[in-house]
Amino acid sequence: MEFGMFHEFPSLPGRSDTAAMDEAMEQVDAAERWGLDVMWLAELHFDPARSLLSAPLSLASAIAARTRRMKIGIAVQVLPLCHPLRLAEEAATVDQISRGRLIFGVGRSGVVGTYDAYQVPYNESRERFAEILDIVTAAWSQPRFSYDGRFHRFDDVACVPHPYRDRLPPIRVAASTPDTFPAIGRLGYPVFASVRHVTWADLKPQVQTYRDGWAAAGRHGRGGVFVSAPIYIAETEQRARDEARDSVTHFYRQQYELVADSARRSGREQFIRRAEYLRTLTYDDVLRGNALVGTPDSVAARLKALQDEVGFDGILAELNCGGLIPHDRVLNALRLLCEEVKPRFQ
Repeated sequence: MEFGMFHEFPSLPGRSDTAAMDEAMEQVDAAERWGLDVMWLAELHFDPARSLLSAPLSLASAIAARTRRMKIGIAVQVLPLCHPLRLAEEAATVDQISRGRLIFGVGRSGVVGTYDAYQVPYNESRERFAEILDIVTAAWSQPRFSYDGRFHRFDDVACVPHPYRDRLPPIRVAASTPDTFPAIGRLGYPVFASVRHVTWADLKPQVQTYRDGWAAAGRHGRGGVFVSAPIYIAETEQRARDEARDSVTHFYRQQYELVADSARRSGREQFIRRAEYLRTLTYDDVLRGNALVGTPDSVAARLKALQDEVGFDGILAELNCGGLIPHDRVLNALRLLCEEVKPRFQ
């Protein structure tokens, strides 16, 4: 199984952006030393109390220059907010600098406020996503290309550089609503799922619809499923639960406010239902259905059981869900993940 850390480069209350960046990069360096498979970078905008990670490809380039082994994943690049040619150029540049270690995760995001700030209508996000992904893959795979779409038109352009070894970086697509899982399966891409807003039990049938879509398209195998989840590890069960409590509780309060804002801005039923679910969620609820919090033994056992039940190929561990867990404790959780949990899946 592939093990990664989902990193938001969290802000630090009362401390500078530079200090926050330095701490976040220390965690990247530790992950490289301890043998983590992938460092996953979020894309978050206009939320200074939460995160500094608004430019994941820039940070991916910096990480590529200071590491040699670990893969660097984007989870996810919000395609409808991007210019496709600029995106193709910058992502391929990261792939070159990293010598082919980029995993290009893409999605639409459900943060309607970000779309409003970028002046991109959220109701166009699905069409823009599909169009931009088509353009980026054409730019990477053809010496020159033309495109005539609803939002973008290009005539005989040549994007450089091409990705490392002239092949596409691995592309994974995020799914957050039931209809997107089978659609991604039919397209033949590995899928990102999350148990932030749904339980592991809810995720299982969604993964099955992805595989159904994969098979319906006549594809061999089962595709690829990668799940992001709040995870925290410490030496005792009580310590793990106590150390994660305030940060995880804070995170779910933030998530409720974020989703409720998207519901108000868009009026979409999916956001309204999700906000109502998050509004009443307690820490104990999260521990039962969403997060994996405990010792290396208990987290490994739970992961193994869930892998057997749900069927996934990799985990994106949100080791500082909420951004309030102290730096030394995040490093300790990361070390335990790499040295005591990961080896049990090899």
